[in-house]
Amino acid sequence: MEGSRGRNLVLVLCFIFATIVSLSMAHNHTTAIAVKSSHRKKNHECVAYNPIDKCWRCDRHWAKNRLRLANCAKGFGHGTYGGKKGRFYLVNDSSDANVITPKPGTLRHAVLLPEPLWITFSCDMNIRLTQELIFTSHKTIDGRGHDIHVAGGAGFMLQFVRNIIIHGLHMYDIVEGSGGMIRSKYDHVGIRGRSDGDAISIFRSSQIWVDHCSFASSYDGLIDIVAASTNVTISNCHFVKHDKALLFGASDKTPEDKILKVTIAYNHFGRGLTQRLPAVRFGFVHVVNNDYTEWHSYAIGGADGPTIICQGNRFVAANGGCKEVTKRMFVPESIWRKWTWRSEGDLLLNGAYFRQSGNPHWAKTYKGYPLIPALPAKNVPHLTKFAGACLKCRRGSPC
Repeated sequence: MEGSRGRNLVLVLCFIFATIVSLSMAHNHTTAIAVKSSHRKKNHECVAYNPIDKCWRCDRHWAKNRLRLANCAKGFGHGTYGGKKGRFYLVNDSSDANVITPKPGTLRHAVLLPEPLWITFSCDMNIRLTQELIFTSHKTIDGRGHDIHVAGGAGFMLQFVRNIIIHGLHMYDIVEGSGGMIRSKYDHVGIRGRSDGDAISIFRSSQIWVDHCSFASSYDGLIDIVAASTNVTISNCHFVKHDKALLFGASDKTPEDKILKVTIAYNHFGRGLTQRLPAVRFGFVHVVNNDYTEWHSYAIGGADGPTIICQGNRFVAANGGCKEVTKRMFVPESIWRKWTWRSEGDLLLNGAYFRQSGNPHWAKTYKGYPLIPALPAKNVPHLTKFAGACLKCRRGSPC
């Protein structure tokens, strides 16, 4: 009896040991798969789908070749080279305590210098601007290599400037600035009124390119382009959680906005958006190969006779939201039917529909800068796959 009990005990111990070994092997195998998967992901071949990304991405030496980005602007913002002709400026201080005499090493100090600059960052940063950040011309803000968040404070003011690139920033929870004495140029300090609370306000400026930025939740707009600004491209950006997002042309009392020309390309308009994606007055806007996956009031709107050409976009109407993509404001159909709003090759899903108007043969009379050729709308999920500021660029690896 005792011998039988001894044999049973041995068998139980052997079973427990075998189970432990088996679990250990399974754990090691799982770890090995995870490491292999991580290794495969880390070394996975970089893929760039749209023409702007193909111009600079997937270069493992991107950090040494940062200026290559300056050759990649397309659409109406083509030729915008930012601070390519200047020196590099490293932002190593996230503070913004002094708006009259900005501290060297801060973003405010950098954008106010009177020379061309290519501005980069020393580490991940959360920058809360105490007042609107006023730019001078010929600047590039290049957030690649770090997570740069401009949040919880005022936004950017591009006023009477030209040749600006803004790349790789997260901008959200932007609030009004109180105004007061603020340095607006390297050699000028003056009284500024209260800022509107836009993430980026472009006022009487030209040659502006905003690329691979992420936007959400500003007090006023996400991007405003007003007061005879022109030659702007907004590309590869991600927009979420906002009501009135993009306003191009501020008032029917500013007919000078007829010169406005904006390209919106390869962006993703996502969750929590309501309207103005964009809303346009007077000018010409080319909306090409964007992904609209949510709007609740309308996506494309306007007043005062703008020309809006939509090509190769994907419009997915939200359940419970308005199905119509377009909205003409303040005038009867007898007037707006003359405005040229065309949908060409767009993919309209889940009941979405686009009310076209104006000249269907507009391209035969168009004499402006060549528009970005639209790729098939079915490719939009790939073309916009990397939209936003989440490329996770790291030195030595493809971006």
